Amino acid sequence: MKAYVLKGIGQLEYEDVPMPQLQSGWAIVQTGAAGICGSDIPRIFKTGTYHFPMIPGHEFSGKVVKISDEKHKGWLGKRAGIFPLIPCMKCAVCRTKQYEMCGNYDYLGSRCNGGFAEFSAVPVWNLIELPKNMGMKEAALLEPASVALHAVRRLKLQKEDFVVLLGLGTIGLLIVQWLRIMGIRKVLASGHNQGHGQMMMKVASEDYQYLNLDRNPDKKFDMFSWVMQYTNGEGAAAVIDCIGDSESMKDCLDCVKPGGQVLSVGNPKGDICLEKDTYWKILRKQIRLTGTWNSSFYHREEDDWHSVIKAYCKGALRLSELITHELAFEQLHTGLDIIRNHEEYHNKIVISNRSVI
Repeated sequence: MKAYVLKGIGQLEYEDVPMPQLQSGWAIVQTGAAGICGSDIPRIFKTGTYHFPMIPGHEFSGKVVKISDEKHKGWLGKRAGIFPLIPCMKCAVCRTKQYEMCGNYDYLGSRCNGGFAEFSAVPVWNLIELPKNMGMKEAALLEPASVALHAVRRLKLQKEDFVVLLGLGTIGLLIVQWLRIMGIRKVLASGHNQGHGQMMMKVASEDYQYLNLDRNPDKKFDMFSWVMQYTNGEGAAAVIDCIGDSESMKDCLDCVKPGGQVLSVGNPKGDICLEKDTYWKILRKQIRLTGTWNSSFYHREEDDWHSVIKAYCKGALRLSELITHELAFEQLHTGLDIIRNHEEYHNKIVISNRSVI
């Protein structure tokens, strides 16, 4: 089979590799579509991964073509989304079904081979059956959509609350959709691409406001004054940080109102340091500061993955509009170049094997 093999930092090669081996409780999935995540860029080109060689790709969907155990034969031929985190099933959080916080997990596409391959080995436990009205490319967005829902569920919000989001990218565009679904009417988002602002108006709400920071070089002043203007000087009930650096955390603590909430979503780009006067705001404003990681998946209709599928089937969650580029499976390098070069507008880029439906 063909696969994209990461042999070292910046050394991603499209080549023939052996078919994955089956172990008990696992299945072979033929990839239908795979999305490029923002985390794939540093993994491939900057920081590397846990070991080499490695097949990246953790946002993918496909069709089950082989199973290891007779008891799982019902999965043969079914279309599936794939929860990429493989929990240990033994630790304290696993015993309470909080698998996303497992401390001894494996992970498709970063710790073991993932979806940038024609076929992938996946635990049957990690499969979720797709509804008939969900295509493979939309199913490749189940993972980021579930991550976004998991994040929003960490907040306690009232419909009249002002919510501020810093860093409007793919996860941010999914978060604002969940805020709209939950009835939040007042959302202020900032970012560095006018296209993302236009996308937010399209998939979330025309009433949500966007600040394009590329047109406002004095970010600190513009962010604080902008939020205060819209909130009548009170600050936001909740600020969501999808950036993950010292400056964004300072903006969060400046812009949140006393007694408000700050939610950290973005993976840190490096050490995050706060000046004493900034740290004081956590104490004096009595801010509720919380983090979020991954998504919940435990085979119940209320978990994040099943909730995403339910919202999609109702037409409330819009996924296909977030895909700006659908490329052939052989064009992964083209997609990676689009993201790295910043020469054309892009949001979610998906590579597809259209023979798998």
